[in-house]
Amino acid sequence: MRIAALIVSCAVSLQAAATYVTVAGLGGEPEYEQRFTALAKDLDKLLKSSSPGARVETLYGPAATKAKLAEVLGSIAKASTAQDSLVLTLIGHGTYDGVEYKFNLPGPDVSSIELAAMLDRIPGQQLVVNTTSASGACVLALKKEGRAIITATKGGTEKNATVFARYWVEALRDTASDVDKNEVISALEAYRYANEKTVRFFETQKRIASEHAQIEDTGKGEPVRDPSVENGEGLLAGRFVLLRIGAAQMAAASPEKRKLLEHKEALEQQIASLKYQRAAMPSEQYRKMLTDLLVQLARTQAELDK
Repeated sequence: MRIAALIVSCAVSLQAAATYVTVAGLGGEPEYEQRFTALAKDLDKLLKSSSPGARVETLYGPAATKAKLAEVLGSIAKASTAQDSLVLTLIGHGTYDGVEYKFNLPGPDVSSIELAAMLDRIPGQQLVVNTTSASGACVLALKKEGRAIITATKGGTEKNATVFARYWVEALRDTASDVDKNEVISALEAYRYANEKTVRFFETQKRIASEHAQIEDTGKGEPVRDPSVENGEGLLAGRFVLLRIGAAQMAAASPEKRKLLEHKEALEQQIASLKYQRAAMPSEQYRKMLTDLLVQLARTQAELDK
């Protein structure tokens, strides 16, 4: 019974409010300024087209200051509940002095400790996607249960401008990132897509990789490059819906089909959680619960397809 309750509790409701905040930081040079701004605008357009009812805040150029970021996150903290979710994406340059990570912004930079304090005031589950240089150094300060963290680098010593940001945005444009073909691009799928593309970039360029993306979403473990759901890694990131495509996007916009879609996505999340719990339960119980969930999923999909 305890296992079943845990599996059900892992479902994230479609009815919960989703908020997306994207910040393009200081470029330093015109080339980087244009690149960071363009990526932020592309992400803004993708999120708004996929989730017209969601709150999407995008900061770039002179508006992307520490004070403005604090204002936006403070406003979200006041409006959010424990059922809501937040996706914060940082694009730009980051620095690490051996002690503290900072995200470079016009005016004062924001440190990972300061960012953690802002995020800690916001209830609900969170996803932080830090695509900057030296971003791996932010994990220690940001790590918390209920918060998934994706970084473009494995630590603060990888200081070159990253290519991971480009492929993260590309993951939301390319339907190939939807590996399980459920017409939902999750944070875990986007991470795997962007990480693979980044690795391939350095291989084809015949360059030594200067960045190694990683993920931490257990709140208590070390970041990993290849998350194993069997070890509990990637479960939270897998539940974060970044983009719906095709029929799923149309169903989300339909009052008649929205509840069915919500039920379908909840069932998919329960199946993923059940697989993680497999080692902790008798095999007969596992097979019975999995069969029941798969039957429910098939029936729900049939209703959606009508």
